[in-house]
Amino acid sequence: MAISSNKTPASQNFVPIKEIRDGILVLKDGSYRAVVMASSINFALKSQDEQTSIILQFQNFLNSLNFSVQICVQSRRLDIKPYLKLLEARENEQENDLMRLQVRQYMEFIKALTEGSNIMTKSFFVVVPYSPGALSAPTASGITSFFKKKDANEEKMNKELSFEEHKTQLEQRVAVVEEGLTRCGVRIVELGTEELIELFYKSFNPGDAEKSVRTI
Repeated sequence: MAISSNKTPASQNFVPIKEIRDGILVLKDGSYRAVVMASSINFALKSQDEQTSIILQFQNFLNSLNFSVQICVQSRRLDIKPYLKLLEARENEQENDLMRLQVRQYMEFIKALTEGSNIMTKSFFVVVPYSPGALSAPTASGITSFFKKKDANEEKMNKELSFEEHKTQLEQRVAVVEEGLTRCGVRIVELGTEELIELFYKSFNPGDAEKSVRTI
């Protein structure tokens, strides 16, 4: 009697990321992505003229792009544990009993406030893409490759040069996005390799303890 094995594919097989290198996402299809974190604007507190100006600037920003971008909003429950640890340290530093009591009462107030309500934090990200052009048609040098094996060091060097060229093109697009959003009053910062790893890890493991990738 034959027993068929039912193996569940690994979750990473569904992630189109090949590697994260120098703050750049290299996808399995050969395209590149940069991720920038954007600050928020309290639009409701702006005057009518300021709101109109922001809308027009954002419209001009979108119209100036000759490539697509993806805007993502990530909502997370506020993790108050680091702040409570800071307060505990401050409590231990107090020499005055009254001040120590006030810090303790404040900590209890913060705990009750966060446990009784679902306080969320929102992070805003802009994904900037770049896809290298199609490979040129085979040339005579390509034909001779069938007869002459390319040196491994030469091939590695060509890949490094190709990556740097594509990275430069992508960084130029990031600069365009930064300039356009700055005019709207939005501050952005490009995520590095470690921050990208943290971002995607916590996106696929939401149950882990949360901390902000970077604050702006």
